[in-house]
Amino acid sequence: MTVTWARRVIASLASAVLVALLAHVAAVTAFFLVNQMQPTIIGPASSYFILASLFTFLLLFIAGMLGALTSWKWALPAGIVVGIVAPVVGVILTTLQQGGSMSGEIFGLIVATLTSTNAIYALAVFIGVPTAGRAVYAATVGYREAPRAAERRIALVRLPATALTESDDETEALIDSDLADKQWDAYTAAFEDNGWTTREVPFASELPDSVFVQDGVVLLDDLAIITRPVDETRRRELDGIEETVQDLGFTVERVMDPGTFEGGDALLVGDTLYVGRTERTNAEGIRQLRSIAAPYGYSVVAAPMSKVHHLKAAITALPDGTFIGDPSSIDEIGLFPGFIAAPEPAGAAVVVLTDDTVLLAASAPKTADLLEDLGYTVVTADISEFEKLGGSVTCLSVRVR
Repeated sequence: MTVTWARRVIASLASAVLVALLAHVAAVTAFFLVNQMQPTIIGPASSYFILASLFTFLLLFIAGMLGALTSWKWALPAGIVVGIVAPVVGVILTTLQQGGSMSGEIFGLIVATLTSTNAIYALAVFIGVPTAGRAVYAATVGYREAPRAAERRIALVRLPATALTESDDETEALIDSDLADKQWDAYTAAFEDNGWTTREVPFASELPDSVFVQDGVVLLDDLAIITRPVDETRRRELDGIEETVQDLGFTVERVMDPGTFEGGDALLVGDTLYVGRTERTNAEGIRQLRSIAAPYGYSVVAAPMSKVHHLKAAITALPDGTFIGDPSSIDEIGLFPGFIAAPEPAGAAVVVLTDDTVLLAASAPKTADLLEDLGYTVVTADISEFEKLGGSVTCLSVRVR
């Protein structure tokens, strides 16, 4: 299901209302019990917490719109911040409304209420945001949390099309389809031999480039961004890819017209998505990616790439976050800290299999030696038939991570 802004607004509102209400009820109930369950205490107690609850609602709505409820790593600190700020601001405003003045001593006393009168309220927000609040957000926007790669290491792949060699193009006429099939089998076996499960995206017999599955989708934790290739024929590849990621439980977003974007231009390193501004990914595509990725906690760094058709044809990253690539193909090397030059152009494309194992094309033996000297185990795959089509080891798979 696509997460629209309207759905995100509704999800943020629902989560904010729920947590504010839960905290308000918890705090009033605590006062009721402490005061020997006297009904007369309910009204004053509710009035005391009303401003805190209003600020809790406002702050959590903003946090939801910024993407703080999409994952534990953001929801937990959001709950802590809101649980502290909202009741303190509520007491400050109540004090000012009653004609009190604000001094350092008074402020200190107000903050101290977090361990007394406001303690239950703050605790309810701390717990409520990453649990009930996040659950309501997820249910409202309509996504299922996708298990992490550490739990089910999956590589999405796609069989070479029957139409792989059906072209008048002189290069494609030189493709040995039988050898290409054998090389694809060996490529997928390299994943399986290193602890990955391969999952085949539905076969697209009539689409020659469909084997290059990375161009159709980019995965960021629970989010799948369906791309928009420049070539309209390649857009026909997207249906099978979207079907697969939805079946795996990913939230789906899309790059829309007039944006263009292909997955070969996206390199994820930590929480940063490096995106190549190439002939296949335009400025509008990058702008949309920033808008899509930001609420999920990712930043986008645009990299001009005028010498290659895709960013990952020129540069990729090793398990430790170090970049490796072909310096002659990169416009601005300074965008990539810790850069290592690959001895061969084919060595610019590296697929991370584990924290100490990488997959590399057999056509880059000097790069393999370099990586082994750096302490990595290198698995090589002969993909010569796909290299004739401009492909690399990164083009033939998408890792669920």
